[in-house]
Amino acid sequence: MKIENEILLDYSDVLIRPKRSESPSRKNVDLNRKFTFLNSNQTWQGVPIIAANMASTGTFAMAKSFQKYNMLVCLHKFYSIEDLIDFYKNNEAFYTLGIKESDFEKLNHFVKIKGSPPNYICLDVANGYTKYFVDKCKKIRDKFPNSILLAGNVCTPEMVQELLLSGGVDIVKIGIGGGSACLTRVVAGVGVPQLSAVIECADAAHGLRGHIVADGGCTTSGDVAKAFGAGADFVMLGGMLSGHDECEGDWEYEYKAGRNTEIGKEFWQPIDPGIPTEKRKKSLKFFGMSSKEAMEKFNGGKCEYKASEGRCVSVPYRGLVEQTILEILGGIRSTCTYVGTEKLKDLSKCCTFVRVTNTHNRIFEK
Repeated sequence: MKIENEILLDYSDVLIRPKRSESPSRKNVDLNRKFTFLNSNQTWQGVPIIAANMASTGTFAMAKSFQKYNMLVCLHKFYSIEDLIDFYKNNEAFYTLGIKESDFEKLNHFVKIKGSPPNYICLDVANGYTKYFVDKCKKIRDKFPNSILLAGNVCTPEMVQELLLSGGVDIVKIGIGGGSACLTRVVAGVGVPQLSAVIECADAAHGLRGHIVADGGCTTSGDVAKAFGAGADFVMLGGMLSGHDECEGDWEYEYKAGRNTEIGKEFWQPIDPGIPTEKRKKSLKFFGMSSKEAMEKFNGGKCEYKASEGRCVSVPYRGLVEQTILEILGGIRSTCTYVGTEKLKDLSKCCTFVRVTNTHNRIFEK
């Protein structure tokens, strides 16, 4: 047994110290980045935000919306081969798979029908610390040497180095237990506070010319900016994108029950009155991919040897994702102007974090 006494931090433990800036306006900030990846030697340019490969957010519709802003999506792994073939005719996204043999068989079958490998591959597991996982990454790298490979999750620098050097990974996914629908820190007691994990893992990756994506823990555009300031090359979002029209899953609707003509007010209720004249989305069931709900929906039920490490929540309907995208990008631009840079790529160089006990005034929060 060993205890490490160093205090490690989450996004909620810090703020970014402002600095004198000569940037005239937020509209001058360039959020595009260009990367050349370590093992595939491929180049990518765009805004480095990725939608998570969760069943609700890693969707075709989300990918099409993200493409308008030169951002990426990791598709969830439950689409049929036929649907994937049709999608990839005119679109790009990360093809996601797990480490089961059936996942690899599906990928091989997809490639055979498509006639070419995916340009982007995401190998996703909850625990990226096993030799078995590293070997699976290497298997994909050997078979698809020119594909950009994103894999995880881990949260410590030594495993980042292992995946880059031995697994052939290009982008290592950082974060265990920090996601909005994740309970790993509660159920297993495992994890590292996300801000510190990103700082340490980015340092390890960049020393080898590798890259990382910060996955989990962001609840605001300020958190996304903090992740970039901590050294993340990419930031992956799940919960912040949930509840939008581009999401898939079980929607709850409410139906128009009547109208008070005297005051012009419409009445809505959650229960179907029988033959509704009008309905609208009310909320979406959003669950972690290690939750009981996910295991029942996609894996035929929860195994006896597994604990549920995810939660299921009801997320209010939020309309089209475009407005949320614009709010996130606007927030990052604001951060850049506060610290004196007009380029996202320089944010980590200009970023100084200050530890705090409270980040903002909560008097009007519910």
